[in-house]
Amino acid sequence: MSFDAKHFLKTVSESPGVYRMLDSDGNVLYVGKAKRLKARLASYFRGALNAKTQALVARIHDVQVTITRSETEALLLEQTLIKELRPPYNILLRDDKSYPYVFVSDRHPYPALEFKRVRHKRNDGQYLGPYPSSSAVRESLALMQKIFRIRNCEDTVFAHRTRPCLQYQINRCSAPCVDYIDKQGYQRDLEHAVMCLEGKSEQVTQHLMTAMEAASRTLDFEEAARLRDQVQQLRRLQERQIVDTGSGDADIFALVERPGGLGISVLTVRQGRMLGARHHNPENGLDLPAAALLGEFVSQFYLGQRRELPQEVITSHALPDSEILQAAFSEQAGKHVRLTHQVRGHRAQWLQLARTNAEQSLATQLANRTQLSKRFEALRDALGMETTPDRLECFDISHSHGEATVASCVVFDQDGPVKSDYRRFNIEGVAAGDDYAAMRQALIRRFKRLKQGEGKRPDILLVDGGKGQLNMAREVFEELEVSHVRLVGVAKGTTRKPGLETLFLETVDNSLSLEGSSAALHLVQHIRDEAHRFAITGHRQRRDKARRTSTLQDIPGVGPKRRRELLRFFGGLQGVRHASREELARVPGISVSLATSIHQALHG
Repeated sequence: MSFDAKHFLKTVSESPGVYRMLDSDGNVLYVGKAKRLKARLASYFRGALNAKTQALVARIHDVQVTITRSETEALLLEQTLIKELRPPYNILLRDDKSYPYVFVSDRHPYPALEFKRVRHKRNDGQYLGPYPSSSAVRESLALMQKIFRIRNCEDTVFAHRTRPCLQYQINRCSAPCVDYIDKQGYQRDLEHAVMCLEGKSEQVTQHLMTAMEAASRTLDFEEAARLRDQVQQLRRLQERQIVDTGSGDADIFALVERPGGLGISVLTVRQGRMLGARHHNPENGLDLPAAALLGEFVSQFYLGQRRELPQEVITSHALPDSEILQAAFSEQAGKHVRLTHQVRGHRAQWLQLARTNAEQSLATQLANRTQLSKRFEALRDALGMETTPDRLECFDISHSHGEATVASCVVFDQDGPVKSDYRRFNIEGVAAGDDYAAMRQALIRRFKRLKQGEGKRPDILLVDGGKGQLNMAREVFEELEVSHVRLVGVAKGTTRKPGLETLFLETVDNSLSLEGSSAALHLVQHIRDEAHRFAITGHRQRRDKARRTSTLQDIPGVGPKRRRELLRFFGGLQGVRHASREELARVPGISVSLATSIHQALHG
């Protein structure tokens, strides 16, 4: 069976990451990285391609992706996988002796940061590196040039300049060739650039913030603004440097569940660097709780296969008998192995990344066209329909104590979600918290258009909420004279646990309970959960719209001292607005919970 690129691309993430293209035998043909996985992978299946790329695409049977936190991390992982797997369509690197360096000369009054492929033994300067690839070196040099305006011209060009070049005009060089900056100032900028390349950007940031405050006190606002811009650029650089901690050997296991399946991703980290992720979709025939299933998987992963054990095993759930497992792992490895699910700092980031990869892999698996067709057929049989439904719609309501009520309408066909047909309805003029009136308004607005000949008619309409919402939908259909649409109400069980839902067909007197393993129920759960997600997202956006204008003075817990620290750390309010929760928590005096409150207040 040929690879269905169009269907595959519907589920691919927009995040940065690495992709592996496999042939029909499971062999890796090509490894690549992307800033946006979906856009990069889509480029292989449209437009004009050269002969070699066409040959590669013709052999693709499957594509596996690993999501990373940044393009830099994707680059490092790509180089690791190429070296390990040696795919036939990749350009293979030469041995480690040819890895590139950044060189700083000791023999020039205004040294440049230079690209060097070979490290000479003579003591003529400082070598920084090695780097994983030449592109990594050039990216680092471009950043240093942008932030600190370090020259990048040849010494012969430098010696014969009589006026500044274009690099000065675009603010990428301080023009030392024509004495626009003195030697002391240039050496200070060069020292800061070298410290950043050595991973000491936090120290540089502190120096710059002190200088910025001094310039502000002397009313040199132009210089203060230039230093503020450098601080903000360095903060963005530091966010990217988090991905490689330089220490820590761990395997991270994350389990995620969705109606109809579960996925486990195993993230491998060695010396602080991610080496890759593998995805598994085990069967849960005994309907075990997530923690118990993950415990069995982790146990078999090491004790059954006798794999090499790292210093630490991190899991997304607290495993049963974790102390016994930890002792068994330590005995097998001949060293202490830590088994934990409670982690902070960069380990928490690894765990979150493993969860993200597990969710992406499971979403791709559940969106498989063959599986979706089987679910639609199972739903047809469960509802006693003569033909397989082709279009399902589901409505849900979301609000916070009646505030900013939003109704969602999501659409599925036999290829999965049809996101171009999704709709949200801002509910107005109903009593706060009246879900029935809100559902009535949304259904009238949707099916009034259908009555006027606009839009497509669904085969089945699902309403989340059970008997009351089903009766409301029935009244709307009778009022608008809508026919040939099967009405189904979805009521959660008494414990609200997935798998215990009751379906009401057309009327509240005609109920249907399906087994938790039913493919038909999994389809209903899938579209119901998607409608819930889409409604909550719309509600939060509407509710938080006014809060996006918040300033630091309006945030509880942020007094004058913390405001000063935030502005000093990020170089201004704009930098605070662009900071992530993790970055905010790094500011002295700002806890994780307060960082979350600040981020929510500024972004909603």
